[in-house]
Amino acid sequence: MKFLFVTLFSVFALFSPGWGLDMEQAKTEAKAEHKLILLYFSGSDWCGPCIKLKKDIYESEEFGAFANEHLVLVKADFPRQKKNQLDKKQTQHNEALAEKYNNKGKFPFSVLINADGKVLKEWDGYPKDLSIASLKEEIKAYL
Repeated sequence: MKFLFVTLFSVFALFSPGWGLDMEQAKTEAKAEHKLILLYFSGSDWCGPCIKLKKDIYESEEFGAFANEHLVLVKADFPRQKKNQLDKKQTQHNEALAEKYNNKGKFPFSVLINADGKVLKEWDGYPKDLSIASLKEEIKAYL
């Protein structure tokens, strides 16, 4: 039983992308690994389209496998419920990211960024054109 659990967890971890919280760390990783950065602005406990985007696309096995190979993922979350509040430092970091990359306060909002911080593509709301195929095309154009 323990072996089965460990095996299932390992397979899930292989395809489950890890969302980081620090943009500077993401830039360093993206440079070192020749990847692009996908920055995701979310209202994880109040934004219906954010929850749907996460469930339908960002938590899919296909996206996870693709992201592990080509992307560094960063999530800037803006929860509203008291029980989900982030610590003050993370809140300030996310607000700084929003000032730079999402100054209109859109949710959900996804931004494809190069390792130098330059915006390459933006997806507003629950994007119909955000797919593995569209991300592959973007990556081909910039890497």
